[in-house]
Amino acid sequence: MVSQRLRFRLLTVAALLALFGGSTAVAAGGAVEAAATAPEQRTVHKPAGKPVVRAGSTRPIKKRAEKLSAGHVAGLQSTPDALVLKSSAALVIDQDTHEVLYSKNQEAVLPIASLTKLMTGLLVTEASLPMDERITITQDDVDTEKGSRSRLKVGTTLTRGELMHLALMASENRAAHALGRTYPGGLDNFVVLMNGKAQALGMQSTRYVEPTGLSSRNQSSASDLAILVGTAYGEPALRELTTSPDFQVAVGKRTMQFNTTNRLVKSPNWDIGLQKTGYISEAGRCLVMQTRIAGRKLIMVFLDSAGKFTRLADAERVRRWVEAKPTQPPRANPIVG
Repeated sequence: MVSQRLRFRLLTVAALLALFGGSTAVAAGGAVEAAATAPEQRTVHKPAGKPVVRAGSTRPIKKRAEKLSAGHVAGLQSTPDALVLKSSAALVIDQDTHEVLYSKNQEAVLPIASLTKLMTGLLVTEASLPMDERITITQDDVDTEKGSRSRLKVGTTLTRGELMHLALMASENRAAHALGRTYPGGLDNFVVLMNGKAQALGMQSTRYVEPTGLSSRNQSSASDLAILVGTAYGEPALRELTTSPDFQVAVGKRTMQFNTTNRLVKSPNWDIGLQKTGYISEAGRCLVMQTRIAGRKLIMVFLDSAGKFTRLADAERVRRWVEAKPTQPPRANPIVG
């Protein structure tokens, strides 16, 4: 009889093959997570029934068909669960007792987008590299996988500490890539260390191919990511940087402000000790957090949530449930360890 863990993996592999046309390689041009302060494309919205036209243009804007996420292709989002979460996979555990309070497809292996940066930050922190060392953004740091934008132009020079702050708080891709590129031994060695660290932590379903999360070949499960969150929480620097609401850096004669990608950080209803968001089209909206609710220290993982705000809404659903019945979890998917 096929185990539930194996069934999830087979299901996920089938979904990825269907999604990428027989290969897990990613086609360039997908949407990526942007920093909260990144410029947005402006369009003119016309009444229903009329084509949308850019200002100053008479040509209708052609809407791109949004690529389905791996979890959506696999049908994971429709898995029944008591809280009716919109995420394909979710896991909530008590950080102190390791008790599983809630789970949904927690062993499914999915693309993790910028949640990758949490491992990037962990390795840089554990290496005790000089945070005041100045690093210059180069053409090598420019995203050729998705064509994503960045406010850090080629030639921008910041300290390693500033790049860490931007990568973890604002999910800045060039910052994260530069951290891996300038790690002792170079980028290839850094990726080897990322995978080695994952294996050492017991993250058996996790694989990294680069330090930003732009590649959908960076994959993990909710169970593995809960381990990563618990480990990262042990580093004070990571707790501070990931929960920073905003940060300013001096670039030449200009001062640039970046904001957190997680609006819950600024909410008075939340006590968040560590967090990271992620998004590429193949991964959907992702979120991991360490937080305190009803006197309990919890680790939450939400993968492949459909819609811009649904990962936050899922977190709110869990918070209200824990506050209402902190010792009586609803019936959820069975745990496979």
